[in-house]
Amino acid sequence: MLTDNIKTSIDESMLCWLATADNNGTPNCSPKEIFTYHNDSHLLIANIASPESVANIQANPEVCVSFVHVFKQKGFKIKGRAIYTDANNEAFQEQITLIQALAGDNFPIKGIIVIEISSVKPIIAPGYYLTPGATEESQIEGAKRTYGVK
Repeated sequence: MLTDNIKTSIDESMLCWLATADNNGTPNCSPKEIFTYHNDSHLLIANIASPESVANIQANPEVCVSFVHVFKQKGFKIKGRAIYTDANNEAFQEQITLIQALAGDNFPIKGIIVIEISSVKPIIAPGYYLTPGATEESQIEGAKRTYGVK
């Protein structure tokens, strides 16, 4: 499910957005800073301060995660079923090793949201379609100009 291209995109992205819904269907979308993949079919997201996301997952495990490289203006939307693991789960030790490598000692990891991926779709900014001859390089340069990055 996760190709090398998708894994590279995950590695290059600074944030992802996790969309959940409670058992009444009330949506919640929140940014997550520490996330990675585990094998080709699972996404891991650190629970640093996500009580609403965790509660929603326990009530309704269907989730959507999106991430976009801010300069390339490309990324992916991942859908799947989530479970929440913590130190009481035997898989937690392997998962926390992957997450802790990203978080270092800066973030207290309370648990891990584990998403079994069911679908992956690309996200591509409209500029690629609307600007004749747009390339990844031209999008990067345009985004840097827009954001004042040198």
